Amino acid sequence: MTRQRLVVVGPGLMGMKHIELILQNARCDLAGVVTPEREVRNDIGERLDVPLFHDLEDCLRSTAPSGVIISSPNEFHFEQARLCIERDIPVLIEKPITASYGDAERLVELASRRSAKVIVGHHRAHSPLMAAAKAVIEDGKLGALVAVQGGAVFHKPPEYFDAGPWRREEGGGPILINLIHEIGIMRTLCGEISAIQAIASNHIRGFPVEDTVVINLAFRSGALGTFVLSDAAASPRSWEQTSRENPVYPTYPDEDCYNIMGTRGTLAFPSMRLKHHPAPQAPSWHTPMAEEVIPVVRTDPLQRQLDNFLDVILGLAEPVVTAFDGMQNLKVAEAIRRSAAARTLIELDA
Repeated sequence: MTRQRLVVVGPGLMGMKHIELILQNARCDLAGVVTPEREVRNDIGERLDVPLFHDLEDCLRSTAPSGVIISSPNEFHFEQARLCIERDIPVLIEKPITASYGDAERLVELASRRSAKVIVGHHRAHSPLMAAAKAVIEDGKLGALVAVQGGAVFHKPPEYFDAGPWRREEGGGPILINLIHEIGIMRTLCGEISAIQAIASNHIRGFPVEDTVVINLAFRSGALGTFVLSDAAASPRSWEQTSRENPVYPTYPDEDCYNIMGTRGTLAFPSMRLKHHPAPQAPSWHTPMAEEVIPVVRTDPLQRQLDNFLDVILGLAEPVVTAFDGMQNLKVAEAIRRSAAARTLIELDA
């Protein structure tokens, strides 16, 4: 089997995780690393025993990679992805797909025109938990979707902001840093979002950027939703603290960050506790519901994402998260920011 040669652009926190996974995967090799930080990161190439570049175009000419993983700062995503797409090089772009929805539209159009192989790094979509929840919904065990209650509520310590002072400023709050993951989850499980209404507050920390947001959502299916986002509340109800997928975080298996409700039942997610009225039983609050826990074998979604990228490169699979998905997630995130700023309902399908 020919090993695929991958380049990583941006060896920061996420980039180094991609590098680690590439080095552990028998299907690929690390062909090079691109970083503009000449002084800070100048020893990375030596430590990894791969060529180090400070310019992506130089790297593409010198290494002829099978694929490129872009994990640079958001403002570079569009131009770096464009370079790859125009050279017919498959690319995995870390979320968000670009720094703005307008750039995302341009990139999606370019990718479509060139039939490019593009994956966007919303890695939770590769989680076995997501596949299991989607199967429950598609099998009709919940009936028609009625509503979803969700939350990403956690407490970021002071050192988080001290390490990155930009996180206190506009663009550094939980809407743009954390919420885009949740948008991907809700779109995957509940369908496209058609309207948003949000209220934001910064009253706990007093930073220029928000620390807490409450969001109302309408889905094209007719289902409604509510979501609470906060990085200032001490709570275990976040994906990191409930999914048991990242050992960096303590986990609480009895907690959930989503309740997905339908006409026949409710799924607590990601504990996968299902309470429902099995057919042909008529749903009623006077009738006991059947209870079960949907079994899931947990595996690393980042590793599964890399395997999907390798399959896409080889033409063996389609992207789990397409460029269009990345664009739609960003569209919703930007709408939430606008709604919170104006305290008004925003129709996404208008």
